[in-house]
Amino acid sequence: MSDKFSPQEIDTVYRLIAQRRDIRHFLPGAIDENVLLRLFTAAHQAPSVGLMQPWRFIRILNADVRHAIFNIVDEERSNTALELGERGSEFLRLKVEGIRECGELIVVTLMDGRDPYVFGRRTLPEMDIASVACAIQNMWLASRAEGLGMGWVSLFDPERLARLLSIPPGGKPIAIICLGHVEQFYPKPMLELEGWERQRNLNDLVFVDHWGSGEAVASSSHQKLGEDTPL
Repeated sequence: MSDKFSPQEIDTVYRLIAQRRDIRHFLPGAIDENVLLRLFTAAHQAPSVGLMQPWRFIRILNADVRHAIFNIVDEERSNTALELGERGSEFLRLKVEGIRECGELIVVTLMDGRDPYVFGRRTLPEMDIASVACAIQNMWLASRAEGLGMGWVSLFDPERLARLLSIPPGGKPIAIICLGHVEQFYPKPMLELEGWERQRNLNDLVFVDHWGSGEAVASSSHQKLGEDTPL
């Protein structure tokens, strides 16, 4: 097997990245178990600091547990709206999850007993979370390649969710993943379509040598990197 990729394969990688979306609208229907295994395998192949592989995945198959998770998210949605003040009513109009509709519901959790001295964790203890985020991104891109929608839900009280799922002390849920079939993928990130937020210009975020200095990338790079990478 060659360790080089064809121009078409390279273009496909960038196309996947550019067309990845945070999906909230799903069609009914289960996900094929072989496909699901491929998605978990892709997630498990993510890089992790010190090869610690701190991710744990909990498949939610019980309807009552799924409903309880929805209630936890819905309560946090209301609390978030209160914190947003004048934007609260605008926030409540957004569809922020697809927990009840998606074909597969997964809770991604940090394991307990993580070694605080694995490589960079002595000074950057949050690298375990960064590692799990890499696993989630792998699953996201693989899902898009399989033609499946995926949404990352972060509106929940982690302690309540941990109790519900019997996560041991030291473990922490950091993502609720909705997976499922979709009618279509959003042409742009949903929050941009809804007018909630606009994507930032890449040149405003890449610096030279010091924070805030220089134009580090040519304008043509925007097209190669993709202009719709946010959630």
